[in-house]
Amino acid sequence: MPRILAPLLSAATYVRWLHLAVGWVFSGVVLMVYPGTYGFSLGGIVLRAVPADVALLVLVAMLPAMRRAEGVQARLLLMPEREEDIATEPARTWADRRRTAVWLVGRTALGTAVGILSVLVPAAAFDLLFRSEPRPPGGLELPAGDGLSWYPLLAPALLFAFGWLVVWAGRLQLAMARRLLGPSPAERLAAAELRAERLLERNLLARELHDSIGHALTVTVIQAGAAREVGDAAFVAKALEVIEDTGRKAMEDLERTLVLLRDTGEPGAVRGPGATPGAPGAGDARERPGIEQLPGLFDTARSAGSPVEAWIDVPSGRLPGVLSREGYRIVQEGVTNALKYAPGEPISVRVTLRDDRLELRCANALGGAVASARGTPRRGGKGLRGIRERAVLLGGEASAGAESGEWVLAVRVPLRLGA
Repeated sequence: MPRILAPLLSAATYVRWLHLAVGWVFSGVVLMVYPGTYGFSLGGIVLRAVPADVALLVLVAMLPAMRRAEGVQARLLLMPEREEDIATEPARTWADRRRTAVWLVGRTALGTAVGILSVLVPAAAFDLLFRSEPRPPGGLELPAGDGLSWYPLLAPALLFAFGWLVVWAGRLQLAMARRLLGPSPAERLAAAELRAERLLERNLLARELHDSIGHALTVTVIQAGAAREVGDAAFVAKALEVIEDTGRKAMEDLERTLVLLRDTGEPGAVRGPGATPGAPGAGDARERPGIEQLPGLFDTARSAGSPVEAWIDVPSGRLPGVLSREGYRIVQEGVTNALKYAPGEPISVRVTLRDDRLELRCANALGGAVASARGTPRRGGKGLRGIRERAVLLGGEASAGAESGEWVLAVRVPLRLGA
């Protein structure tokens, strides 16, 4: 019973009824102007009024603003679950105008039918309740006789049926609006591409924050803990210097990311890792660290107590800027993971530029306690997922796992995107 009565008590039903009544009012106004209601039979009125209504509606639908006005009204009165199902943009193509014309004609026809019944059905219910000779709509004749006393019982059933007619008419009107006023397939595709682009932008920014700030916090925690344990004044001074330098670099990275966040008002304002320096939304790509800044990163790791052996075989000027920046972030994440999960263990890094690809390898020894406690550590973490995403975006591949007592991160990316 609640499921049967709920739609009849819903506010959406009566708001949609109001939307249907607007079409009926429009049809009535046109009827008063042409052909009028005097001197014609019902069939004659219909034959003259319908062509006039349709011609006027089709003519009005040619105005681009009409589609926008109908979309706004449909959103307000038809109450769709998702507003984006009904567009509020003006017509841009002839296909949009044709769909708007079909919508106006269909909306007016349905609204007129429901509007006429909105007058006839309550009047018939009143007759059944209070008149001695009830006259139902449509000219139907009820049997006469002593059985007239049960006719008032038909009034609630008639009103109930009409209520559900309004419910289904409103739902039909909403379905028509989604179909005829909703975005076209091309517009839906463009909206999906825009959503995907914005999601990619947010993921890129989140990855930048994770890599830079995560590395800075890891180094800071390790340095602070080591300084507290050692207690040597010279070591403490060096640790504070490293913490200060690391914090300053993290603040610079954070500021660059915040600048990108402030500039995301326009679609595509934030470019991906391959943004061209100086292009709109590219930010300060030229100031972002690259492969040439790796020695400073290694010095920070060494100061945190982890020996680092590095081989960087990249001729100057041979590596594209985007690969240099992304290569730095990948190595930074590898070193950060080594400091976090195997502090104090040796780290080896190899960066090699081949004829057609860039190869990055970061390995750290797994101590017995760490290996036995964690088995295969770090699998599926956000940092490793970010590395894989960077490699895929650059057209390459990444792998990570335990090999012969070491945790090895290996990344290979082509020198040319799409190679």
